[in-house]
Amino acid sequence: MTNAFAFDTKQFDTAQIDSLFFAPARAFAALSVDYTEKLVNAQLEATKAYTDTSLAQLRNLVQVKDAEGFKSYLEGQQQVAQELSDRLKGDAEKVVALQQEFVQESQKLTEGSVKQAQESAQQATESAASATSKAAKEAAPVAKTKTAAQA
Repeated sequence: MTNAFAFDTKQFDTAQIDSLFFAPARAFAALSVDYTEKLVNAQLEATKAYTDTSLAQLRNLVQVKDAEGFKSYLEGQQQVAQELSDRLKGDAEKVVALQQEFVQESQKLTEGSVKQAQESAQQATESAASATSKAAKEAAPVAKTKTAAQA
């Protein structure tokens, strides 16, 4: 009994399959991993900054002992709110920049893959045309010989 899944892989041009399908897929996966890493690092940095600010404000609140200290604390809160607002804006801009970079790199990969596929298709077309032309030239004398023999 033969195994239906046993086939000779040597009959396939794995280099061409790799260059057309797997190499672009690996490149896109690597780009995705890099983007994810940058995004996670940006989020971790933002989270740490927000946490540090919150803890510092809690420490300042614990230090309040009288009404004047409380008034000073509340005035400081306005400054902290402005700093957090600026930080949030900067973090959002960073994420947008990362996304734009990812889109641009994805487009470059896609354009490169399409160009490579077009070149491969052109080469295959030229090879097929060459093989057809060669086969026609080789078959022409045989056909003339057969026609002459029949006459």
